[in-house]
Amino acid sequence: MTLEQILFTQGFGTRYDCRAIILSGSIAIAGKVMDDPDQRIDTNGLVFEYRQEQWPYFEKAIIALHKPAGYECSMKPSSHPSVMTLLPSPLRKRNMQPVGRLDVDTTGLLLFTDDGALQHRLIHPKRHVEKVYLVTAKHPITEDLCNRLLQGVILDDSPHPVKAKAVKKLDEYRLEMTLTEGKYHQVKRMIAACSNRVEKLHRIKVGHYTLPLSLSEGQWLWIRKRDIL
Repeated sequence: MTLEQILFTQGFGTRYDCRAIILSGSIAIAGKVMDDPDQRIDTNGLVFEYRQEQWPYFEKAIIALHKPAGYECSMKPSSHPSVMTLLPSPLRKRNMQPVGRLDVDTTGLLLFTDDGALQHRLIHPKRHVEKVYLVTAKHPITEDLCNRLLQGVILDDSPHPVKAKAVKKLDEYRLEMTLTEGKYHQVKRMIAACSNRVEKLHRIKVGHYTLPLSLSEGQWLWIRKRDIL
């Protein structure tokens, strides 16, 4: 693949833009400036530098973002900034999409990918991909509440009980809750159905991937499919 094609597939703009970036001397590989747009490059394990920033080549990319509160998981947000504004321009241009959604006030792990098949696999209800949340409740958490979450509660959009896969009480007001579905406002509605209220919600895990403690709010990092599934 030519260097121009590589930059184009990685979201660095139009082919004209990519050619101009290369000709300007802004791309380097292993410390060597690459200024020939037509030079053929092996993409296997490729990491190139753009303005001294490292960019690994991915045919299909996956990233993990530590979502802060106050951002909408929408391409066309209504009253808050989009989570897409937290990503650098090349990732936005290569059509990275959030995998599912987190509410505006919900924080924690949010995955993005431009791999449509992976996205479908992660969000399809029949796949039962686990999602783990830390819940802070308004009222004390009782054993009865935990049992009801495990046994299933009725939500207004489903005649069938909706169950948590696992519930672990952490302290008087906090619990860890594992779901395998992705219904609208599911955690908040399940807690409300048990006569309590979610004051704070934070997602820590999707599939096998756990949000690193070292990743600060608003920061992101590259991950691979094997990290999740």
